[in-house]
Amino acid sequence: MTTIFKGLLIGALLAGLAACSAIYRNHGYVPDEAALQSLSVGSTTRDQVATSIGRPSTNGVERDDAWYYVQSRVKTVGPFAPETEKRELVAVSFAGDRVANIERFGLERGRVVTLSRRVTATSIREFGLIQNLIRNFGRVNVGETLADGI
Repeated sequence: MTTIFKGLLIGALLAGLAACSAIYRNHGYVPDEAALQSLSVGSTTRDQVATSIGRPSTNGVERDDAWYYVQSRVKTVGPFAPETEKRELVAVSFAGDRVANIERFGLERGRVVTLSRRVTATSIREFGLIQNLIRNFGRVNVGETLADGI
């Protein structure tokens, strides 16, 4: 009986240790240094960058004047929160259709940006459909509405 109990105890300990082993996840793509050396500031076009190192998964948010290549390595151990071990970002910025600058950033220069999910309050829920129609009845200019339709 004691040998079976010892075997079960050792099995449970090994299973517990295996559950706490680190799990690594790699995300994204960053071109290597040799590929970036093939790009020359001022003469390489956007299409040549796409052919040479590929198109990124992320580009400028408001304008299309930069391409961002991001790669990260995240480590998760057991029930603990994931921890970013390595993050690298290569930013290729453009002036018109030509490469203007190539920058490389690591985790040491990065910072966590918390996104704000603020929602503008609306008063439409305060009133029903009929009440909103009655409230807006005086605001409609029939002359302008008819002139736009003609």
